[in-house]
Amino acid sequence: MDLISGEIIGIDKPLHWTSFDAVKRLRGAIQRRLGLKKFKVGHAGTLDPLATGVLIVCTGRATRQIEELQNGSKEYVAELRLGATTPSFDLETEVDATYPWEHIDREMVESVLPSFRGKVMQVPPVFSAVKVDGKRAYKFARKGEEVELKAKPLEISELELMSLDADRLVLRIVCSKGTYIRALARDIGVALGSGAHLTGLRRTRVGGIRVEECLSIEDALHKIETDPLEWPDQEESKNSDR
Repeated sequence: MDLISGEIIGIDKPLHWTSFDAVKRLRGAIQRRLGLKKFKVGHAGTLDPLATGVLIVCTGRATRQIEELQNGSKEYVAELRLGATTPSFDLETEVDATYPWEHIDREMVESVLPSFRGKVMQVPPVFSAVKVDGKRAYKFARKGEEVELKAKPLEISELELMSLDADRLVLRIVCSKGTYIRALARDIGVALGSGAHLTGLRRTRVGGIRVEECLSIEDALHKIETDPLEWPDQEESKNSDR
């Protein structure tokens, strides 16, 4: 591994881990392997703790590619529960309202999905890292304070119904950077004359990196600890991103 010149590592992030947790673990292993107190490691696109799947981690000079990697399209498989909403639009908070859902069938779902494809405007969740007056929106939300967030443009290039089983809806989504799948769940629930929230989310692709190609945290740590190291030449080493 050429950790200093830069590696791009696809991680299959576990449930309940933050993106920072994953980066911290890998950075610590790299610093120990290289004998350094500081070393640049970053991720290309946050993945919520309640989501699993592709998290791209960049080391050394490869951190310069983070912005480019973040701009790649993303694919998700999302599970929604119909007939109930939560303040966070997912399982982070408890159900706050219930609605009829029995009228929803496959034909109805297929009829509303086209309105969410293409270039759309989306209001982010209040339980999000969007900044309001210099503070993260979730800080207001967790205190029970109301905040008004502006709709943002994004693109959903593919939106496919995978299954509908009673009040459980599963979708495959390909979208642009900045798309909140939780907010999409909210909006689809409204369009179906009901409510909905996200109960499961797996990111299956970021750009050209698919989840099938990704390493578990354990495998990535093992690779860092045991793979032969490549070192840049002395001149390059002077200018390395340590």
